[in-house]
Formats: sequence, structure tokens, C-alpha cells
Amino acid sequence: MTSEQPFKIAVPDDALVLLKRKLDDTRLPDEVDAAGWAYGAPLADIKRLVSRWKDGYDWRTHERKLNALPMFTRTIAVDGFGELDVHYVHEKSAAKGAIPLLFVHGWPGSFLEVTKILPLLTSVSADHPSFHVVAPSLPGYAWSEGVLKKGFVVEHYAELFNKLMISLGYSEYVTQGGDWGHFLTLAAASKYGPEHVKASHTNMPICDPPTLSENPITFLKCLIASFTSHEREAAAASQSFFKDGAGYIAEQASKPQTLGFSLADSPVGLLAWIYEKLVAWSDAYPWTDDEVLTWISIYWFSRAGPAASIRIYYELAHLDNPKRVRFPETSVPVGFSFFPKEVVHLPRVLLRAQAKIVFESEHEVGGHFAAYEQPEALVSDLRTMFGKSGPAAGVVPGCTGY
Repeated sequence: MTSEQPFKIAVPDDALVLLKRKLDDTRLPDEVDAAGWAYGAPLADIKRLVSRWKDGYDWRTHERKLNALPMFTRTIAVDGFGELDVHYVHEKSAAKGAIPLLFVHGWPGSFLEVTKILPLLTSVSADHPSFHVVAPSLPGYAWSEGVLKKGFVVEHYAELFNKLMISLGYSEYVTQGGDWGHFLTLAAASKYGPEHVKASHTNMPICDPPTLSENPITFLKCLIASFTSHEREAAAASQSFFKDGAGYIAEQASKPQTLGFSLADSPVGLLAWIYEKLVAWSDAYPWTDDEVLTWISIYWFSRAGPAASIRIYYELAHLDNPKRVRFPETSVPVGFSFFPKEVVHLPRVLLRAQAKIVFESEHEVGGHFAAYEQPEALVSDLRTMFGKSGPAAGVVPGCTGY
């Protein structure tokens, strides 16, 4: 692998000109009366955002802000796939015993999700642990190189993450993730724990339902369990999501290339596709137009193009054993944070049967994008889990966090 190279975002001027021209040529659809959000992203919202994107939003201002982050690239060799150039944020704490932490985003997120928790995690105090933070862009996202060979699945992501961490001097580390970050960090824990991955924390706990043949004890526990009113409400919300909000999974997991033509060619199509998820999956988060447009612009200007980001759905949906994805077996300590507006909630009795669960935290507000919506709450959970008296204190030898 190559040595670490400092990285700055520098979108070419002609890419900005092309975006402006495409926005000028936009043809918007009509909308049925009183549609609201039932049919998808509202026409009025998209009109407003397109107008701002064309005539008020300044990418260069936000590019400069992003470039204040400690960003780097490094080439990592992945078995069977050659070398991939990986973009990542890497900030070291001043604390001598800081804990190395790998933060992994999902879709429709990006490295942008680490920006609010980064200063909190790396801050030094006698009252809480501190972390060295590494936040890679998944292959095909932001400024990481895309994968153009079939079959890049969970084991390959895990290999890439582990090699990246070791290359940075972190042979032992902990992980945190939501969305795809949940699946992929647990895959890393399964493959490289406890030798390298010492513990894992997720803000989107999800797994397969048990079967009588494969998991008879867990199956029977779930069958006779008495669920709380909160769990029943959460289960109803999850069912609603799979009925009315999960169509994107079927499309992205079955024919990503077909959808990719629209995402790659139409900035407004890309905007509507992701904006709907930002609003629907967050807990009344007060998105500003510029926040949304920066989020979308990272996809639009990404190295591999926005179509590359959805291929992960196809590859992981076509595994011979889907259980390799949802909650891979691991022996390392695992922590859960539950946010009320997460898109999927499962019974605690089921989740607790998946691994050695040492930490759980229930929050009153927050949604799918926990690191961005509720950064203080998520960081507080990590500090509690890995702090001096926490259930995962001292899991990384010589790195107490202080």
C-alpha cells in the first residue's frame, strides 16, 4: 500500500459549470393535489432547493469548510480486487492513551456524518475518554475510488478497514457505525476480532429473525416474550417503513445500473432521491437548504459518480448467505444506542441474543443519522461504554482514553 497523502477537495470549474447548466435545463414533474410526503419528495421543496442550488448556494464556500478537515488518501490492496485509493478523515487526539476508533457511514450518508462528532471524540478531559478517529469514505463514495469488479462484499470492506487502521498504526481499535456502517463494522469485528477489533458500537441494531430450526432457544424466547408498549410501537413503525418506505432497497439491490443512469445524469433526480430519505429518516431535524445541498453535492461531485454508491445493495443482496451481512457472529463486546426515529427497531430479546451485548442506551430524540442529528448523545454513549467505569473500559491494551 502507498503512504498517506494529504487530500483537499478541488472540484473543477467545468464541473460547476455543467451542474449549473443541468439545473437550468431541469424539467420538473407535476404533482397531485394535497400530495404532501405520501408520494415522495414534495414538488415545492424540490423547486426551492433547485432554485437555491442554481442561484444562491456557493459550493466553494462549503468546499473550503470541508477542506478544514484532516483528510487523506491512501492506496489499500484488497484481495482479489487490486489496489483501491481510499479517502478518509483522520484526526488524532492529544491524549496519550486515546482509543483508536473506526467510524463508518452508510447510504445516503458520507464522511460528512463524522464532522460534528469529531471534535467531541478527540477532546481531552479527565472526565471522559478521548479517541483517535478514522472515518473512511466507502469505496464509490465521496473521493474514494469505486469498485468496477463484481463481488465486493462484506469481507472485502472488512479487509480494507483493517488494513487502513493497521497502516495508520492502530493494530487494535474499536468501531462505530450506523446503516451500512453497522453491517460492515460488525463484519470487521467478526473477521478481525478480537485480535484487531476489540469492541463495536452501533446505532442501528438489526439482525435476522430467529428460526426454530437454526435458533430454537432464541425463537422460543421471542415467542413467549412480553414486549413493552414502546417495543410494540417501534415494531409497528418498522412495519410501516417496510410497507411504504423501503422500495429503494428493492431497486438498488436488483437493478442499480438502471437507476444509476438517472442519478449520474440528473442532479435534481439525485437531490429528490436522497432528500426524501434525509427528511423521512431523521427526527424532525431542522435541515437547512445549504446543509442538504452540501450533502447532495458530495454525491454529485464524487470521484466515481453517484451511481457507484448504490451498488453495495446489489452485491450484498446477492450473497449466498445473507446472515453474513445483517449481524455477523463476533466474540467482541458490542454496544447499542437506540434512537426513536431509526427506520427499523427489533425486539431487545432478539438483539441481545446476537452477541455479547455490554452496553445499551435509549434516547428520546434522534433518527437514522445519529452522528449528525444528535452528536452529543452518540458521543456520550461512546464515552460511557469505553470510559473508566464503562463495560468496555480498557478493551484496547494501553489505550484507556486518558
